[in-house]
Amino acid sequence: MHHVLSLNLMNSITKTFSFLTDYITFSLSNINNSQNLSQLKQIHAQILTNGLLNSTALLTHFLASCYHTANPQYAMQILQRLRRPEPSLWNSMIRVSLVSGKFMDFRDFYNGLRSFQLVPSTTVYSLILRFCAGFDVAQFGKMFHCQMLMLGFESDVILQTGLLDFYAKVGDLVSARKVFVEMPERDVVANNAMIAAFSKYGHVEEAKKLFDSMPESDCCSWNSMITCYCKVGDVASARLVFDQSPRKDVISWNAMIDGHCKSGELMSAEELFVRMGAARNAVTWNTMITGYVHSQEFSRALNLFEKMKAENVMPTEVTMVSLLSACAYLGALEMGEWIHTFIRRKRLRVDVVLGNALIDMYWKCGGIEAALDVFHGLQVKNIFCWNSIIVGLGMYGYGKQAIDIFVSMEREGIKPDGITFVGLLSACSHSGLVPEGRSYFSQMRSFYGIEPAIEHYGCMVDLLGRSGFLEEALELVKTMPMQPNTVVWGSLFQACQMHKDTEIGEKVTQNLLELDAHDGANYVFLSNLYASLKRWNDVNVCRKSMMERGVHKSPGCSSL
Repeated sequence: MHHVLSLNLMNSITKTFSFLTDYITFSLSNINNSQNLSQLKQIHAQILTNGLLNSTALLTHFLASCYHTANPQYAMQILQRLRRPEPSLWNSMIRVSLVSGKFMDFRDFYNGLRSFQLVPSTTVYSLILRFCAGFDVAQFGKMFHCQMLMLGFESDVILQTGLLDFYAKVGDLVSARKVFVEMPERDVVANNAMIAAFSKYGHVEEAKKLFDSMPESDCCSWNSMITCYCKVGDVASARLVFDQSPRKDVISWNAMIDGHCKSGELMSAEELFVRMGAARNAVTWNTMITGYVHSQEFSRALNLFEKMKAENVMPTEVTMVSLLSACAYLGALEMGEWIHTFIRRKRLRVDVVLGNALIDMYWKCGGIEAALDVFHGLQVKNIFCWNSIIVGLGMYGYGKQAIDIFVSMEREGIKPDGITFVGLLSACSHSGLVPEGRSYFSQMRSFYGIEPAIEHYGCMVDLLGRSGFLEEALELVKTMPMQPNTVVWGSLFQACQMHKDTEIGEKVTQNLLELDAHDGANYVFLSNLYASLKRWNDVNVCRKSMMERGVHKSPGCSSL
């Protein structure tokens, strides 16, 4: 009888404990952010009152809730007050802070763990190394390498492989090779990591030597070699490895298709694409579509997308970026608008890459207002987004608006680059903003530290020429630090035609003919200039000169 009562009591306690745990877990998931600290304190009191401090799972959940409701310091205080804190609690908080990308919080939890003379787990150190590699903080990674050695992790194959991978990702191949050579034992994962490191930096011979010496290999080994050869442009060797591979997975096929596409071998890429059949995934379709776009086979890219939809393969953000590039080049506004609607309907994440593709597509297809809407709707904008909208506004003659965007860009702390000034100067040129153009051009070197390239000089010559400052434009061309090309001289010559200035026009033509005496367009430009002034004798002389030199004008064609 006594035994039955004890058993019932134990079951009752277990049920009560389970109920309390479930109740507290439920409470944690329903914390009101506006009053989170007071609610967390109430839950903490329930944990203490009911003797639940020994429930590691519950405490882990509670501490994570503290962190995610913006109270990492409260979580730290609780951990420090525990008499014998479980290492897993500290490790858990280190993981949470690393996944959240909060380095300062991670540092505090890591130092807290070490203050109790506790040792981080292998998983935590692996995560730390990935964090340091991802955020390119090489110095901290090296510091943790030293701590791992002091704590006796030098024989841990997993951590040593993680170190090898970390050094490769931060650009220290010498240290990566040193870690690899000093490993007491190397498994296939470590060998693959080293081959991937060699591949990243184009060390094909070393990668091949290691690959050939491996006692065992897997799909990852063969894939790394395929990628390595493709990276240096040796697609023939990559295809040889691919054909010899006894184990081909979807990554193998995709890597080889990508290699063929990047080398312009679309027929070979298509052959593999067809052979894959049902094994194709979204990456395969994206790779093939992107290959068409890079080879300027835009219509084929759009046709393949139609097939992709027909096979019910869900497009990704990468698919959309490639398709928008195709629409931009084809001027296919209707298709571009459909893609934008598709993005919204499928709730695809519009990041800076996809946002920039939308901006670029809209302004190139004539929808500058839609481009502005996309631009202003982006929560985060990088330099490419700002440059795209400035170039687009400039092309449509909205010079003042382009300057306003540039001012906003500086206010946001985004540093302009050479492309920014090409767009800005082009905007000034299309809008006749000569003083503004002169000012920005002079500030490029002195204020922004950007050395003007030939494109910037070309924009300034165009700006000055369009506005009738032909002498100033000619002087600028003469003082350029680099040799003027046909684009610069051609821009000035068109300005001479516009303003009917034969004196400068003849000088410009002479320079154009010195650059290319067999370009029929130069003679035609000069002939048209003479004809506009009814100087028919000079027109005949120009045409006779073409005949004597055997120069022919290429037949014109419309690009509409």
